[in-house]
Amino acid sequence: MERIWVIIPAGGRGQRFGGTQAKQYVLLRGQPVLAHTLNIFLHEKRISGVQLVLPGEDLESGAWRDLLGDDLALPLAPVRGGKQRADSVRLGLEALRKAGAADTDWVLVHDAARPCLRAEDLGNLLDSLRESPQGALLGIPVADTLKREKDGLSLGTVDREGLWRALTPQAFPLAALLAALQSAQGAAMPITDEASAMELQGWRPRLIQGHGDNIKITLGDDLALAAAILAARDEEK
Repeated sequence: MERIWVIIPAGGRGQRFGGTQAKQYVLLRGQPVLAHTLNIFLHEKRISGVQLVLPGEDLESGAWRDLLGDDLALPLAPVRGGKQRADSVRLGLEALRKAGAADTDWVLVHDAARPCLRAEDLGNLLDSLRESPQGALLGIPVADTLKREKDGLSLGTVDREGLWRALTPQAFPLAALLAALQSAQGAAMPITDEASAMELQGWRPRLIQGHGDNIKITLGDDLALAAAILAARDEEK
């Protein structure tokens, strides 16, 4: 029986977010963004372990532990990230192998700056894996009108039929994802997520519809939106 693991690449500094502190450590309702993200997976019983991938300087200084606190029990030691996201995920996969993960085990990759993932959406993704031999990812059908632009001018409207926004987590077998990321190094097409690397290998992962509040904190305003989302959920309980 394949186990399920999670990789959270947090190797970047989030330059578009601004400020002196990496966005994964910025406080969101009293806890670092990364702590919210980790808790989602640490409370899911089907997950065997979470592999955190951090910037080298954070790993060496131990700053991540001071920021996250000692109450987050991570079964796997964090590892050093790479220059690009794909490098960090690759290093996380290699670390999982060393920790005893099998090549056929499932690996979910989730953005460190997506702290609002619903347990319901995570559960639906996990449930889908039995019928998704080529992997699966959360996504949302595009609802907005899309424009093609050049030099700040609208050239026309893009047909949105069949278009989805890709979210995370994205789930693939460990060895297949590692091979795809290694093969994609230097590819002409940018590898912006794990699914894009797998698609280059001919894989056709299943799209599982999630919710639009699974936002990625990229800009400063996104932090306030994430806080509002989490506060609204608390009121619903």
